[in-house]
Amino acid sequence: MSDAPVHGLTTRGLNLWYGTFQALLDVNLEIPHGRITSMIGPSGCGKTTLLRCFNRVNERYGYVKTTGEIRILGKNIYDPDVSLIELRKSVGMVFQRPNPLPLSVYENVVFGLRIHEPGGRPGRGELDAAVEKALGEVGLWKDLKDRLQVRATTLQLEQQQKLCIARLLPLKPEVILMDEPCSALDVGGTRAIEDLMFELRGRYTILIVTHNMSQARRASDECVFMLLGRVIEHRRTEDLFLTPSDPRTAEYIEGRYG
Repeated sequence: MSDAPVHGLTTRGLNLWYGTFQALLDVNLEIPHGRITSMIGPSGCGKTTLLRCFNRVNERYGYVKTTGEIRILGKNIYDPDVSLIELRKSVGMVFQRPNPLPLSVYENVVFGLRIHEPGGRPGRGELDAAVEKALGEVGLWKDLKDRLQVRATTLQLEQQQKLCIARLLPLKPEVILMDEPCSALDVGGTRAIEDLMFELRGRYTILIVTHNMSQARRASDECVFMLLGRVIEHRRTEDLFLTPSDPRTAEYIEGRYG
């Protein structure tokens, strides 16, 4: 048996244009399965654009053109037989600000199951079990088990963001994308989300875009530094911060630009 790492996500020659502007240039990455990978770089360097390629959200804009490959578990997500609905079940996304649906906690968690379950009618027992399991995985079950009918938008921001993560889990995603998931949270909320990421690591491949150098260093196994649409360096986080191999990486993490 090979000891080579299992790559949950691979890009090959990935390019993206917004109209005539090329935002990503020949991106080649291998993201290991079950680890946390952070993406850092100055504003406008392509981090969020790259993140949104992994579930093809960028294609909602008619002026976007993409070339190259993205493989998730060996399958090119740009193949013509790929269902966007199935892809977005496998690749969930958490945004900068918590965006729970204006429904109860319970209905937020089961929303995806109701939509994606064949026939659209999962049984009550199945839904109840999914809610308990998902809320348990994100550390909310104890606090919310007697408040499942509370409107989700009334929860604390930290709880709302955890709920947004819990909402993904019943669909059994392979990858969880996080775009600045702590930017709206205080120090305690940030710590709670980072702790949750470590709890989920191993079961899910997690990619996080962050402008916070301390967070990237603290909360990821590997780190990708991007500049002007290119991947400059991708290494173990500790190595990238302590002994960057490219002077541009050193300049960025030392705060000399960006």
